Amino acid sequence: MTVVGLREWVALPDLGVAGLRAKIDTGASTSSLHATEIEPFERDGEQWVRFTAHLGSVVQLRHRRCEAPLVTMKTIKSSNGHAQVRYVISTTLALGDRVWRVEFTLACRKSMRYRLLLGSKALIHGQLVVNPGIKYVQDKPVFPVSTSSTGVA
Repeated sequence: MTVVGLREWVALPDLGVAGLRAKIDTGASTSSLHATEIEPFERDGEQWVRFTAHLGSVVQLRHRRCEAPLVTMKTIKSSNGHAQVRYVISTTLALGDRVWRVEFTLACRKSMRYRLLLGSKALIHGQLVVNPGIKYVQDKPVFPVSTSSTGVA
């Protein structure tokens, strides 16, 4: 088991995204990625989704146009009780020296401080233990990614 703090640096190598701050949230079952301009489409008879992933912070905005196979649609109930149907994708997540597949709902997190929320299912699959008294204990994952903000991964 690897110990992580309440906040960690992550990368999404399949989407060409690195240097993303994540909030570790054991109270959330599903992980979530800040995305807008979400468009479902079909490729080779399979359902896919195209979206703009918003990265960085309010001060340093970055975005990237991405495509990923659609896993499913899921109804998510927020902490305030509001239900919303979201697209779900599966992609690789890198945290520290670990890399594994994680399902993310695509949602507008514009009003949230962190663009990526890592939920309990991802923590279980990644065999991570959370120490709420620490932050950024894991090294930043290093992956070669495109510097283009509009390239499709």
